[in-house]
Amino acid sequence: MSDATLHATEQNPDDFAVQISDQVESFLVAVTEVAKGDEPDSAIPFLLLEVSQLLLAGGRLGAHEDIVPEERYEPDLGPEPDVDELRENLARLLEPVDVYSEVFDPYEPRKAPVPARISDDLADVITDLRHGMAHYRAGRTTEALWWWQFSYFSNWGSTASATLRALQSVVAHVRLDQPLAELDGLDTDQGDMGDETLEMEAGKVMAEEIGGPLGMRKVK
Repeated sequence: MSDATLHATEQNPDDFAVQISDQVESFLVAVTEVAKGDEPDSAIPFLLLEVSQLLLAGGRLGAHEDIVPEERYEPDLGPEPDVDELRENLARLLEPVDVYSEVFDPYEPRKAPVPARISDDLADVITDLRHGMAHYRAGRTTEALWWWQFSYFSNWGSTASATLRALQSVVAHVRLDQPLAELDGLDTDQGDMGDETLEMEAGKVMAEEIGGPLGMRKVK
């Protein structure tokens, strides 16, 4: 894609840059709305949908040729917007299922799962996406695409992928009427843990907190 094409975002709604920015903007708006807690019953399936759609944009960025910024040094964007309130609101909203376990690198052998939080992950992804959006809104389209592509590979792609797996697992447990284990007492400041540790930490998540809000039959 030529640099001229990268900058022709207002002339062509089908342009790659416009499509990526639209998907990023949609994710930012949607997660911010979910974090307000106005519709807690639909939070998990809605986040599943939004993260899935974001990763489509990430896949397109990953498959695209390397995007090179025009300037050697990234322009100063000033202080990053604070995401602590959003993170805390998501943590309260997702409290029964916020903590999950993941393998950081599936190609690194013999690595034990580590605890993570969906709320932390979403806030982390939003920080990366907002950074690129600031460039985009300032008219630096190439810089925005470069940042989104670079941070997709270095951070938000893997983070969003892990989050998607956790959200999908929650919905699958409910749809398949399989009681979901709560990682009672497990937190992100703990060290390595194996399957046996996870099993010992597990407790049943209340059906009204998971199955009820999703509109599924209650877990027995």
